[in-house]
Amino acid sequence: MSLLFEPIEINENLILKNRLVMSPMCQYSAIDGFPNSWHYTHYVTRAIGGVGTIIQEATAVSPEGRISYGDLGIWKDDHIEAYIDMVEEIKKYNCVPGIQLAHAGRKASCGKPWLDYHQIKPNEVHGWQTFSSSEIPFHLSDHAPIALTKERIDKVINDFRKAAKRAIKAGFQILEIHAAHGYLIHQFFSPLINNRTDEYGGSFENRIRLIIEIVEAIKTEITSESLWIRISATDWAEGGWNIEDSKKLALILQEKGVDVIDVSTGGAVSHQQIKVEKEYQVSFAKAIKEVASINIGAVGLIESGTEAEAILQDDKADLIFVGRELLRNPYFPLFASLEIGAEVKWPNQYERAKPKH
Repeated sequence: MSLLFEPIEINENLILKNRLVMSPMCQYSAIDGFPNSWHYTHYVTRAIGGVGTIIQEATAVSPEGRISYGDLGIWKDDHIEAYIDMVEEIKKYNCVPGIQLAHAGRKASCGKPWLDYHQIKPNEVHGWQTFSSSEIPFHLSDHAPIALTKERIDKVINDFRKAAKRAIKAGFQILEIHAAHGYLIHQFFSPLINNRTDEYGGSFENRIRLIIEIVEAIKTEITSESLWIRISATDWAEGGWNIEDSKKLALILQEKGVDVIDVSTGGAVSHQQIKVEKEYQVSFAKAIKEVASINIGAVGLIESGTEAEAILQDDKADLIFVGRELLRNPYFPLFASLEIGAEVKWPNQYERAKPKH
C-alpha cells in the first residue's frame, strides 16, 4: 500500500492529507516584505496541484534578516492582512499552510539571483549592515557582520516570537524555524562561524542556546499550531557542525515540543565540499529518525513518486519535502500518484485530463 498519499498525524491538532510537503523556496519578488499576485498564484497553484502542505519561503522576522531586498517579511503588523486571502485560498484545497520564519544573519543584504546576486554593502542601494554570531564574513569580499550583543540577541528572540504571533493571526497552521543553510541560527550552531566566548559560544550547549530560546519564545504564542524546524545536518566541512550534533539537537527539540525536523544540509561556509547526487541528504534524515521519535522530513533532489515512496517504505523519513520539482511542475503530486498507482482525486475542473490507464 502506498504511504506517500496516506494521511499522517503530526500532533493532536494536525493531520496532513498526504506526506508531500512543498519545500520553502525564495521567490525574491516582494516589496517591503509584502506578498503580491506572484506569490498568490505560485502558492495556490501548488495547493491545487495536490501537496498536503506548503511551507512558505523564508519570511524575514526583521528587515535586516532578509536574504535580499525582495524577500517576504512578517516583521510588522501591516504584513498580517496581506497574507490572509492567500492562506485561506490554500486551505480550500485541503492543503495546510505553513510559513518559514527566518533571519539570514551574515548572509543577508544580497541582490536577486537573476540580477545582482552578491552581497550588497551597507552604503549601497538595497544594502544594509548584517549581524551574526561573530564578525566573520561568509566570503572574504563580503562586508563583515557585527557580532550580536546580548541585547541584540534578545531582540532576535523577540522578533521570532512576534513574527510567530503575526503568522498565527494570518492563519498559518505550521510555523517552521529556519535553522539551516548558514543563516543566523546555523551561524550560532557551527564552530566554524561561532567564536564567541560568552554563554552563546564554545560548548555544544551554548551554541544551541539561541534556538532553544527561540523555540521557548514561540511556544508561548502557539495554541493549536504545529512547530517545525529546518536544520542543516552537517556543514560538509571539517571541524563544523555534523550529524552527531544534529542527533543530539533532535532529541532536545523533541523534548521542547517540536513536531517535525526538516533535514537539509550545508550552507554554513563557502569552502564546504558537497557531493550533490540523487537523495544525497536522505541518509542524514534516516540517521536522525533512528534516534528521535518525532516526524522527520527528507529533502534534496527527490524528483519522482517512486523515489519518494521508496524513502517512506524504507523508513528513512516520515515526510517528503519537494522543492525544484514543484517549480518545474505544480501538479507533481497528481502525476506522482499515477506513477505509484495511488488513487488521488484530481480537481473537478481537471478530471477530464486524468489519464485512464
